[in-house]
Formats: sequence, structure tokens, C-alpha cells
Amino acid sequence: MIGSWIGGVERVAVLTGAGISTDSGIPDYRGPSGVWTLDPALVKAFTYQSFMADPGVRAAFWHTYREHPAWQAQPNAAHHALAGLERSGVAVRVLTQNVDGLQQRAGSSRRKVLELHGTMHEVICTGCGRRTPSEQTMARVEAGDSDPRCTDCGAILKLAVVLFGEHLDPATTGLAERIAANAELLLAVGSSLRVEPVASLCAVAVNAGSRLVIVNRDPTPYDDLAVEIIREPIGVALPQICAAISKTVQAVG
Repeated sequence: MIGSWIGGVERVAVLTGAGISTDSGIPDYRGPSGVWTLDPALVKAFTYQSFMADPGVRAAFWHTYREHPAWQAQPNAAHHALAGLERSGVAVRVLTQNVDGLQQRAGSSRRKVLELHGTMHEVICTGCGRRTPSEQTMARVEAGDSDPRCTDCGAILKLAVVLFGEHLDPATTGLAERIAANAELLLAVGSSLRVEPVASLCAVAVNAGSRLVIVNRDPTPYDDLAVEIIREPIGVALPQICAAISKTVQAVG
């Protein structure tokens, strides 16, 4: 599983998708039991234009997140492996598509984790831009408010996550591109690599001379660029990879 691509690696970028959190009880989106697979209609609730235009769509969105398993989920072996890699002294940055915050809860430094698609642990007002902890709004939803509004300006509230049709923050994507280009190794873990522009970070890394290793159950559009494709379960493969990288770096040091 671990080949010559690990040699001489000191700077590592890790692009994580929903697959890294499935062992924590959070379903992915496109797998056999994924959110979109089981209920394709929910895609509409996660589309920015529909969310902003339709109170019924917003109600479906808030209902979905009210019962989301991520609120109670705990970091798994893969999250802990990445946090341990940072503690070992390896220069590692995590570029995550996930909004669950589990990587930080596992012990990764907040400044080392770039949340490309936002976070479910904050709510943002679409009018005045005020950010508040999600607990406040979710308590209102739990109490029966299906379309919570900002208490300051009355505008629509949404979780601070990037919905379909919503632009990613240019500063965030620009930083992600620089991290991918400067890494010697980019690990793409648990991502279908079908959501752009984040998936194109793989090409950014390879074009800059980085090695791309994909750890994912299913084929991805970027498999042809990878020096290694690992189909083993993420909870097994990633701890082994992180341990090998750490050992290599310490041996060089």
C-alpha cells in the first residue's frame, strides 16, 4: 500500500471529503447509503437559489440538520491520525470539504485546517452577515421555528456552509491552491473529487510537481493523475500512511 512516493516527504496537504467521517456515523452524499442517494429531492434544499426563494425548502433544510448525526459524532481513527501527524512535527495542512468540525475536535490546530465548504457550527445572516453559534438557531428550530430570521435585521439565516450554486470564498480557495502547490504530497481522502473547484486542487498539486495519492473506495475523475490509488478502508489506510510519513520525516531529521 505504501510505496516509494512516501520518500523525502516533509510537506503534506490532505484534502478530505465525506468518506473520512463515515466511520464516525456521518453518512456520505453519493455512496450507496448517501444522503443524495437515499433522498435525491434533498438536493434542492441544499441549493442556494432554492433555499433563498422558498420557505418550504428552508424548512426542509433546517429539519434535515436538526437531526444530523454530526452534532453528536466523535472523531474516528482517521481524524486522530491526521492530528497525530501534525503533533509529530510534519508540516501538514488539512483542506476539508467537510463541515462537521471533527478534524479540529481530533486535535488538529484550527489554523492548520481550512474549511473549504464552511462549517455547520456557525450560522450566518444573509443580510447583515452576523455570525452566531449554531446552537442558538438550532434551539429555535427545535422549538418550532421552521424559518428562523436574524434577530438584528430580520433577514434569512443559514448555516455557514456553502450550498450548491453558492460561490466559495476566493481568499479561501486561493490559499488552498497555494497549499496544494507547495506540498510535496497531496493525499485526497474520502472524496469523490466530483465537486469543483475543490477537486481541481489535485491538478494544481500535480502541475506544481507534487505527488498525488488518492484514498477512496470508488474511482474518481483524478485517478489518472495519482501515483497511488488506495481502496482500503480509510480508517485502516490513513493511520498507516500517517505513521509511515512520520517515521520517514523523523528518520531524516
